[in-house]
Amino acid sequence: MTDLSRAEWRKASKSTGSNGGCVEIAANLPCATAIRDSTRPGDGAHIVTRPEFAAFLDDMKNGRYDI
Repeated sequence: MTDLSRAEWRKASKSTGSNGGCVEIAANLPCATAIRDSTRPGDGAHIVTRPEFAAFLDDMKNGRYDI
């Protein structure tokens, strides 16, 4: 289990109340990135490796997902 007690959460720049987005990222963890719903932080977080998160961001930038 990943210890999130020192996670420094920041809201994603595209997360705004107007579009319903509520994503927070903690990228200060060793060897991992954590992602959570900022409106429900007590529900937990998804933990992925840095390479996995980097691949996800590349896919987003390249239009792989229809959002």
